[in-house]
Amino acid sequence: MYILQQTLFSFEELMELELKERLHLFFSNLSLEPYTVKLRSRLPQGAKGFRRDAILRALLAAPLVGISTFTGLVDRLKSDIRFRYQCGFGVGSVPSIATFSRVFQKITTLNLAEELFLALVKECREKGVISGEVIAIDSTAINAYEQKQARHKSKNTGNGDWGAKKDSFGNTVTWFGYKLHLAVDTESELPIAFEVTPANVNDGDLGPVLIEKVSSSVPENEKPKFYVMDAGYDQLKNYEAAHKNSAQAIIPLNLRNEKEPPAGMTSNGTPVCSMGYEMVYWGADKNILKFRCPHILGKVDCPFGSAWCSASNYGLVKKVNIKEDLRRYSSPHRNTRKWEELYDQRTAVERVNSRLKVHLTANRLHVWGIKKVKTHLLLNMIVLLVGALACKQSLQKAA
Repeated sequence: MYILQQTLFSFEELMELELKERLHLFFSNLSLEPYTVKLRSRLPQGAKGFRRDAILRALLAAPLVGISTFTGLVDRLKSDIRFRYQCGFGVGSVPSIATFSRVFQKITTLNLAEELFLALVKECREKGVISGEVIAIDSTAINAYEQKQARHKSKNTGNGDWGAKKDSFGNTVTWFGYKLHLAVDTESELPIAFEVTPANVNDGDLGPVLIEKVSSSVPENEKPKFYVMDAGYDQLKNYEAAHKNSAQAIIPLNLRNEKEPPAGMTSNGTPVCSMGYEMVYWGADKNILKFRCPHILGKVDCPFGSAWCSASNYGLVKKVNIKEDLRRYSSPHRNTRKWEELYDQRTAVERVNSRLKVHLTANRLHVWGIKKVKTHLLLNMIVLLVGALACKQSLQKAA
């Protein structure tokens, strides 16, 4: 029964609930008073008479029901009485498109969406929704709403630009717009830190930024143990950023960046014995990796036996300090079962990107300029966090 309850309230199935149930669950886990207070002061002429919490609720409900424009939101409020009441508007008129646009601008100017996002991440941690032990980092393409420009015109504007990435088939895909860089808790599959950049920014350059954001937001004893990234992040600075924050970066080696390994080592950091056989990984003690004779352990049949290298029955032992080469050496050792299991968790960030773009409206921009794009994306990420809190509440009630 418990397993059934776990699957019953996944985010995907939450989206399949009747709209009245979905919005009720969503709004019951969302306290907006601290943010609407800031919206009440000096709102532009024309917004008077509409509850600020209702306007903000409507802006958050929009991605939840697949609405990506202010025009679509106003039309829905006018045509759907139940939706209008659940957002907090009573009988009568609803805010105009211009009013929603002005409030959206003020949310952007005051950075209220990011403030709400960070508060929800903290709440998810406190309620045990986010564990934060393993963090997956990756970026996703966001197509711009503004008109495409030639590269020489879009370069260094800080807004939309041209980007290129390899798809799962190895084909190069280009787009004009932005990148959403996410750090995701792999257990809960929730975003906990982010950056929005023009599309031409290299993924690897944002790794240290996201690691620092995640690490600085939690107490020392709650810091992540692993940061999982794909081969595009195989740069020394990402390993150094993780190590600086008492964590291990789990990143495949990018063979295009590979040079000759040190003498007596394979590319993945495994020592070789004097006969050229790879030694066997035998565990780690903090920063020290231990490797043993492959002949003694029955992995190879060395013509000289083990006595040639060591007089001990235990066989030759080599130890490697991870600090000697943070990129090549890893704990757990690169390509071991434990390392592979950790790397497999990287797919969590891909699923988050899919939910943001398929179930919600992250890739259907109706605003331009990186600051407004950031607010649009934040509203979508907030929906994921509130949705997770709603799922937890439902599970507790069903238990």
